[in-house]
Amino acid sequence: MNKRGDLKDALTRLFATENLAVLATDGDSGPYASLMSVAVTPDLARIFFVTEESSRKYLNMLKNAEVALLFDNRRDSGGDLQRTIAVTTLGRAGRIEEHEKAVFLETFLAVHPHLESVVRSPSTVLVAVTVASYLIVRGFNDVDELIL
Repeated sequence: MNKRGDLKDALTRLFATENLAVLATDGDSGPYASLMSVAVTPDLARIFFVTEESSRKYLNMLKNAEVALLFDNRRDSGGDLQRTIAVTTLGRAGRIEEHEKAVFLETFLAVHPHLESVVRSPSTVLVAVTVASYLIVRGFNDVDELIL
């Protein structure tokens, strides 16, 4: 397999077990970080999450759609930093359009069925991040970038 395929496989394995990420947005008061329940599409091109329409993170995204999401496997690495993988995802966030809603619901609720009432709340916004790239760090200095 080629390097690109190996990176995609590593990401797919990580996302199969890690469904939380730290979302970084930027707004008038500066950077803002939030722990989010997420679901990644099988092609790795999009990351889905939900938030309240009145939340600071959503208001930040309306002003600046460029976001970052941080994933890691520290829970599974047993504290061994050489086995730890951290992935920074860079992309653009936007509200899900009505014609995309079925795909969002199928993907997100397959990972987070316990959040169905939150997802269906009238004050909840369904968000997709269109991924531009993944920065994958293994151990201390093994860094790769996967550009989509």
